[in-house]
Amino acid sequence: MALTPTWRLRAAFARRLSAMYGTEVPAYTTLLEVTGQINDEVAGRDPDAGRLGSLDRVTAERHGAIRVGTPTELRQAGQVFAALGMHPVGFYDLRDGDVGAVPVVSTAFRPLDATELDRNPFRVFTSLLTTGDRRFFDADLESRLTAFLARRRLFPPELLDLAARAEREHGLDEAAAERFLTLAVDAFTLSTEPVDRAWYAELERISAVAADIGGVTTTHVNHLTPRVLDIDALYRRMEERGITMIDRIQGPPRWAGPDVLLRQTSFRALAEPRTFRDPDGRLTRGALRVRFGEVEARGIALTRTGRARYDALTAETDRRTAGRPDAERQATARTLWERDFPRTEAQLHAERLAFFTYRPVADRPRDGRRPPADRAALLADGWLTAHPLVYEDFLPRSAAGIFRSNLTGDGTRDPHRDGTPFDAHRLAEALGRPVHDPFAGYAAQQDRSLRAALTALGADEALRALPAPAPTASTDA
Repeated sequence: MALTPTWRLRAAFARRLSAMYGTEVPAYTTLLEVTGQINDEVAGRDPDAGRLGSLDRVTAERHGAIRVGTPTELRQAGQVFAALGMHPVGFYDLRDGDVGAVPVVSTAFRPLDATELDRNPFRVFTSLLTTGDRRFFDADLESRLTAFLARRRLFPPELLDLAARAEREHGLDEAAAERFLTLAVDAFTLSTEPVDRAWYAELERISAVAADIGGVTTTHVNHLTPRVLDIDALYRRMEERGITMIDRIQGPPRWAGPDVLLRQTSFRALAEPRTFRDPDGRLTRGALRVRFGEVEARGIALTRTGRARYDALTAETDRRTAGRPDAERQATARTLWERDFPRTEAQLHAERLAFFTYRPVADRPRDGRRPPADRAALLADGWLTAHPLVYEDFLPRSAAGIFRSNLTGDGTRDPHRDGTPFDAHRLAEALGRPVHDPFAGYAAQQDRSLRAALTALGADEALRALPAPAPTASTDA
């Protein structure tokens, strides 16, 4: 019997999840429509529009977001995503913002291999509630929250069994694939079960995110994010459609230089009708604002040094614009970037601030000469070409900013208490899987491409000059 391979399961799941979410959140369908229009327009006028991914890839691209309450739930979510060829990459701590309590740590499940990313780059940003963090939850609330979470089951055993089989066999037969996809989409569909009004309100006073995770008996997709080639145009056009957007585009400013890392924005969380169970047992209708429509524009992946430059510019922008309107912030950020950030991809490469892949120029006239040993000379003399790597991951500050901008209130957080220590190693223990270091992944891809290009050119001296390949770093459980 023919096997449906992992990547086809992933692509099918992304399509079905998108269809389901469009039914639940009609404004998401508008977002997809506007995104598609802008992508077509940009591709039509800019011959270099596919530099960071083909139009087919960009059109299919989505990232989802879910939230879970316990390490067991996180481990089970990891099993479902493993069936789709998606692995935990990166550690994001969203608990430390000054405004808007977000008591979660996160990772992103996505493919690791470049070929798999090109086939379908579906990602799911997955957040875990930190119930033991005393800045948010006292001992009594933690105990009651832990008991509530222990009583629920997010993923049915049949789904987990099929997911384990798909991971083990690298796919499923047609009937099992259909059953797996049905159960997986159902697991992330918004429940119609009544919400305990008093319990939800108690958690919401701490954080709307905490209530969305621990105040209900299921999980659901919080947002499903398409990729757009001009996020500023999309922001304007969505508002022209009468859809209220959050107050800013998160991430690097719009400027005349290279697009780097990730820019994100969203429409505001919508008031969605829900059924509540009141303290007297009556069922009444109300609404919750927990789901929103995010959109992203992806740029070039930066090295650790490049990321440090970005972080420093962001901090300086914050310092100069504290308490000022967002328009001033954007203008200040552009001024700082134009002064302190490389204006071209060539400069990014020369200063080793970004990741690139390399290709040999096979038909270059050699005139009896051998390729030089120096990488810069290989590029300058036309032996190699460098192509920027697209950033496949997330920014904790931007993610927290999107979360906070869609909350119903700032929540409460006691800054005088210590937070629960949490890092990538502890997250890996909870998952029972390694958490991969995104920087190491980009570096390994860059190194492989360079070695392959130099081998194709016969550039033995340049090959010998390279350091030994570093292992792809991960945090093992």
